[in-house]
Amino acid sequence: MTTGSVRVRRAVGALLAVLAAVLTVLAAAGSASAHAELESTDPAQNSVVRTAPSAVTLTFGEGITLPSASLRVFDPEGRRVERGTPEHAAGRDDTARVALRDDLADGTYTVAWQVISADSHPLGGAFTFSIGAPSASSVSAEEFQGARTDGLISFLYGTAGAVAYGSFALLAGAVAFVLVCWPAGASVRPVQKLLAAGWIGLLGSTVILMMLRGPYEQGGGLLPSEDPAIAQAHVDVDERIYFALAARLLLLVASAVFLVLLVGQLGQSGTEATRRSRARLGAAGLALAAGTAFTWVTTDHASEGPQVWLALPLTALHLLAMAAWLGGLATLAAGLRHGLAPAAVRRFSVVALSSVTVLVATGLYRAWREVGTWDALFDTRYGQLLLIKGGFVTVMVAAAWVSRSRLARLRAGEQSAESGEPVRTGEEGKSVRTSEGGGSGGSGENARPSRGGVSVQVGEDAGNLPPGDGGASVRAGLRRSVLTESAVAVAVLTVTTLLTSSPPGRTADDERSPVATTSPAPARTVTSRIPFDTGGGTPDARGTATLSLVPAKSGGYAVRLKLRRADGRPAEVPEVRLALTLPARDLGPLRVPLKPDGAGRWAGSVRLALAGEWTASMTVRSSDIDQTTSEQKLSIGG
Repeated sequence: MTTGSVRVRRAVGALLAVLAAVLTVLAAAGSASAHAELESTDPAQNSVVRTAPSAVTLTFGEGITLPSASLRVFDPEGRRVERGTPEHAAGRDDTARVALRDDLADGTYTVAWQVISADSHPLGGAFTFSIGAPSASSVSAEEFQGARTDGLISFLYGTAGAVAYGSFALLAGAVAFVLVCWPAGASVRPVQKLLAAGWIGLLGSTVILMMLRGPYEQGGGLLPSEDPAIAQAHVDVDERIYFALAARLLLLVASAVFLVLLVGQLGQSGTEATRRSRARLGAAGLALAAGTAFTWVTTDHASEGPQVWLALPLTALHLLAMAAWLGGLATLAAGLRHGLAPAAVRRFSVVALSSVTVLVATGLYRAWREVGTWDALFDTRYGQLLLIKGGFVTVMVAAAWVSRSRLARLRAGEQSAESGEPVRTGEEGKSVRTSEGGGSGGSGENARPSRGGVSVQVGEDAGNLPPGDGGASVRAGLRRSVLTESAVAVAVLTVTTLLTSSPPGRTADDERSPVATTSPAPARTVTSRIPFDTGGGTPDARGTATLSLVPAKSGGYAVRLKLRRADGRPAEVPEVRLALTLPARDLGPLRVPLKPDGAGRWAGSVRLALAGEWTASMTVRSSDIDQTTSEQKLSIGG
């Protein structure tokens, strides 16, 4: 067994030992909170108070930031009844409070909230309370569950985040590859293009993130909001995000100077001054990369929850290891087409193995901290994304192992490329050819005499990949496996971006707690047929409407209305209105907003807090002058 094989087996054994140890910790882990959680409300959810409260107060498990319109309170008719702008109660950053009007009538009120958690993610939900007695409500709490974000803004913000991750990995990984594995690569044009692409991509995505952060927090769009309450409200933003992005921009300015020095100094190969420059550049590059990594981790999941003191450096180390591996792969793929020596490939093989070991160890710690339980690993979106990421990383490791085996074949080819000329490995992994003869036995600046009349040829040119068809096929195979790793790396970065924008698995369980949900949904679907005849002369003027009230998961009913003509075809009319009353409790009429939902179909939603014999009043207008109103009894909640 060769020395290299022994070292590989030892490294794999050590990695398996780390895996076993961390899995043991994961299996025994508790379920400490790791995300903002709504702990209590005043008034309490689903409570009935005798007198109207002066304010609504929410208390969370950790500090939050309040965007504009973070607390909205609706009366039974859907009108806003809060007064002023939301604020922290008594200066406590884990609370949200908004004052209410003084003339509130009895009935059921809906509170919709949206805040920014300590790890920069928008969170939202809704709950209800009643004054005097519960009543019907035109507000559906279902539409307020989850954070309120604009679809386009969310897509652009997520895309910019993914580009930022990828650009950082490309920039930091390419720099590490040049400094550690291939100093001569600093003068290679494709490598310089990779460095420039990483820097420009990170700069552009950071600027876009700064521009979109405000709308992303506020739930607004690219254009100013048309809601006066939002447009005129004081905007309380999460300043940590802006400070982190501003720090990243400053680090990018310093990185531009660093890249100029890197290309300029390492382009002069072979001098002692260059070796000293590599040490200085390496220290500066590590400082810049670590600083840039911390602009992510200080505003991510690692910045809150248990063991922050340990989570911050380990998450930064995780990010740096990812960059060294993935960015190094891109540089390796470029170098294989531009005279990259096997010695550089061997050095990167060691870097990649070290990076994977760090990634696995820190990744398992993060999984324990941010998922917490085995159930959350399989039942939450965060846990499922984590499993997908683990699968992609496994594929990358398999491709890396194939690359390593092909590299071993290239090393064997070096030994036999020149028949009759023994080849050994010289300093810094360079190929060394020896030939016996008198005197120098070689020429050029890289040739030097050695003991016993043997000349030694040292240099990167002596380490070129072996010639011949066999060497060419191995080189092509190595390029394919490296490209496979790079392609899977894109998927890993995409999933990583989704992970950073998803609440941790522990939080997904917390968000299903009774405090954050609305009252249970009604027990059964209610369906009724209501005939109509507007007296008009068109076929759509008369027929039958089928009204269905379907229980919604978050409470209330989804309303479905189908209009059919006498011949069974859809009746298409310009307007349909629906109202519900509960005569026994003197409630209503409660108007149900309806929207067209296809030919002869209308849809809406309503929240009915009381069971009983309700009356549905349906008005159908078939023309400007022809309309009719029909009524039907409905037994709801019985």
